[in-house]
Amino acid sequence: MPSRIEWCDETVNPLGHGCYGPGGTADKPSVCPYCYAHRYSKRNMVGCDLCRQFVPHTHFEQLEKLAKWKTPKTIFVQSMGDLFHDAILGDLIETVFAACAAAPQHRYMFLTKNPARYLKLLDAEKLPVLDNHWYGSTVTRMEDNYLVSGEHNTFVSAEPLLAPPKLVMEKLWKTHLVIIGAETGHRKGRVIPNREWIDDIVRDCRESGVPIFMKDSLIPIVGEENMRRELPWEVQP
Repeated sequence: MPSRIEWCDETVNPLGHGCYGPGGTADKPSVCPYCYAHRYSKRNMVGCDLCRQFVPHTHFEQLEKLAKWKTPKTIFVQSMGDLFHDAILGDLIETVFAACAAAPQHRYMFLTKNPARYLKLLDAEKLPVLDNHWYGSTVTRMEDNYLVSGEHNTFVSAEPLLAPPKLVMEKLWKTHLVIIGAETGHRKGRVIPNREWIDDIVRDCRESGVPIFMKDSLIPIVGEENMRRELPWEVQP
């Protein structure tokens, strides 16, 4: 089934539905309170018991889809968890990378709240440098860090935007895409981004020449006429 995420065509989840959350462990999970994946899984909308419990586990049959899809697609890998959490074994990550390498017709989007794991893989020379691999870092607050690399395709996902993010200009020019979105759902205490936060990101990206992709959740805040839907692989000659 095609993805409902605006910036990709499909999703695959080789680790099923599950995440221990930033800094969390199997014994002491720390799942983000705004996590849509956790909310989805807890509603019994999936058939696997471990997915419903939101525990990371393997569903490598998901990777078989990559070779079956002959038409090139933009694929969000592990949309319902964090492939680069510290609790995920390196062998599992390498298995995912190998499956992606075997289906080079697609564009692969990876996203993590733990960009330090990218750096560890980078130091070990195990983070593939490929035109069709994109490595994203989630930034929700000013103190969040994100991966920059002169060799890799990198992007920032400011979603859900919970506070004014500090996208440092000297780092931002190395990033190839910024995605912005608001928290969805009806959670008590849900944060609605301030219009000024969004305008600040747009200004910083404009000054750095970085494409911006705004998700539909921002339409009530900025208006349809101010939405930007830029993707670097579409705007590049």
